[in-house]
Amino acid sequence: MGFASDDNSSRSSGSVSSRSTKSSKRLLFGEIESVTSLSSGSVASVCNIVLSGSSAFTRFWLSDNCRDSLVSCFDKSDLANLRLVCHDFGVRAAAPLFEEVKVTFKSSTFTKPAHIAALERVGHHVRTLSFNLPHTGETFLPPLVDPSTGEEKVLTYVPQVLPTEQTKKKELKYGSWEMTDLVVKQYPPLFHAATNVNSFVRAFSAMPFLKHVKISCPGQQAAERDRRSVVDYALMSLRIAIERAQLRSLDSLTLAPIHPAGLFYLKSTHNYGSTPGSGRRWAQIQKLMVQVDSFKVDSKASRDHLKVVHTYLRSFSASLTHCAFRWNGRRGLDPFTLDTESCIQPEATEHPLIRSRRIAPLRFPKLQNMELENAVMDASQISGFLTRHRRTIADVIFENVHLRSGSWDDALAPLTQISGNEEWKRKQEEVMDVPIVFSPAGPVPTKVDCLLPQPQQPQQSHRSRMSLGRFFAGGKAVTPPKGMTLPKGVTPPPKPKEQTKASAEHMRKLLKTSVFSWR
Repeated sequence: MGFASDDNSSRSSGSVSSRSTKSSKRLLFGEIESVTSLSSGSVASVCNIVLSGSSAFTRFWLSDNCRDSLVSCFDKSDLANLRLVCHDFGVRAAAPLFEEVKVTFKSSTFTKPAHIAALERVGHHVRTLSFNLPHTGETFLPPLVDPSTGEEKVLTYVPQVLPTEQTKKKELKYGSWEMTDLVVKQYPPLFHAATNVNSFVRAFSAMPFLKHVKISCPGQQAAERDRRSVVDYALMSLRIAIERAQLRSLDSLTLAPIHPAGLFYLKSTHNYGSTPGSGRRWAQIQKLMVQVDSFKVDSKASRDHLKVVHTYLRSFSASLTHCAFRWNGRRGLDPFTLDTESCIQPEATEHPLIRSRRIAPLRFPKLQNMELENAVMDASQISGFLTRHRRTIADVIFENVHLRSGSWDDALAPLTQISGNEEWKRKQEEVMDVPIVFSPAGPVPTKVDCLLPQPQQPQQSHRSRMSLGRFFAGGKAVTPPKGMTLPKGVTPPPKPKEQTKASAEHMRKLLKTSVFSWR
C-alpha cells in the first residue's frame, strides 16, 4: 500500500514536472505562467511572500516607492532571476524588465507562433522597441531568372494585409503562380518573413503602449545603394504595421543608422500599402532622431535621395518639437534648408511643368530643439532657419558644421535682431577638451610673455561644436564660434594654449618646491 502511494506520488510529480516542462517551452521572454495553471503546492509557494515571517521586509516590499527604487537598481539578468522567486516578484519585476525590448530581425522573429504568443503576454509592458535590420549577405536579393529561358523577371510587389483565411493563397501575395514559384525557389526565407505583413501587424498590436521605436539598418555598401534588398521590404512591412496597429502612445522615432533609400520606404504618403489614414499615426511623432549614411551628390539618383530626405522631414513638420539629424561619413548638405540648394532644383533642360515644381522650405511651427551634425552649409541658411523659427526655437546645436560662405557673425545675426541687443554674446561657453600637460624631463625655458594676452586669431569657418540656448528668454548660455567680436568691456576667456602653458608653469613650480623629486 505504501509502495502504491509512493508510485502514485511519483506519477503525480512526474506529470507536474512534464506539464511545467511543456509550459516552460512557451516562456521565451522569461514571463511567468499564470496562477490558474499552477498546482496547489505551487500556489502555496507563490503566496509565501504574503505569509513571510519578516514583517519589516513585508512592509518594505508592499511600499511602492521602496519596491520601485530597489527594482530599478537591478540589471536585466538580475530582474529575470528575481521573477523566478515567486509570483509577486514576477509581476513587480516584469514592467522594468520588458520596458525596452531589442529585436534583431530573422526569418522566425514574427512568423513563429510561440514568439508571437510570448510577445502577447508581455507586450503591454514594452515602451521602447529597438529593431535591428543589418545589411548582410543574406539580405542581398539576386535577380529573378527564368530557369527555362534565362530571361530576367521583374517582381511587382504589392504588400497584402489579408484576413487569416486568405493568407495561404500565395497567388495573392506575388501576383501569379509562376512568379510565386520563382520567388519561393530563388529568394531566401528572410525575404518571405520580411513580406509577411500580417505577422508584423500582429506583433505591433501586441505592444499597445509603445512610445519609442528605434530602427537600425547598418552595413549597406555603396554599390548596393540603388538595389532593393530584404531590409527595404522589411521596412515596408514595419511601416504598415505601425500605421495599422493602435499605437496611441507613440511619440518618438529614432533611425540610427539608416540608408538613404530606407527613408523612402518609411514615408507614409504615396507609398506601398499606404492608405488615406496612414499619416495619422506619424503625426503623433514629436521627437525625431535621424542618422543617414552620407553620399556624394553627383548624379540624378543622389539628387533624388536628397529629395526623399526633404520629403520625409516635411511629413513630420506639423508635430515635431525635437529634431536631430546627423550625416554618417562625409559631410552632407543641410537637410533643413535643401530648398536653397541649386543641385536639387529642376534643371533648365527639363520640361516646364517639372521646372515649376520647386522645393518649398521646411517650417516646423512647434520646433523647440534642433541638432545638426557633420554638415556643410552657408551662413545665410543658418540665419534663415533661425529667423523662420524665432518664435518657438529654444535650443540649437551645431556639431562639426563647416561654413562654405559667410561667417558665424552673419549666421547668428538673427539672434541680435530677435533679442534687440547683443546680450547673447556675453554668455559664452567654449566646449572643448583641454588635456593636462606636465613638464617634460628636460629643462623648461621660462617665458613670461606666454602669460600675456595674445592677439586674436583669424576667424574660422569650421566649428566643432556650438550650442545656442534661449538667449532672449534667459535660457542656457550661448556658445558662439571662435573669432567672434565681443562688445566693449567684455573680457574674452583665456585661450586653450595659454591655459595649458600657464598650468604647466604653475605645476612645475609647485612640484619643484615639494618634497618629491621632479625630473
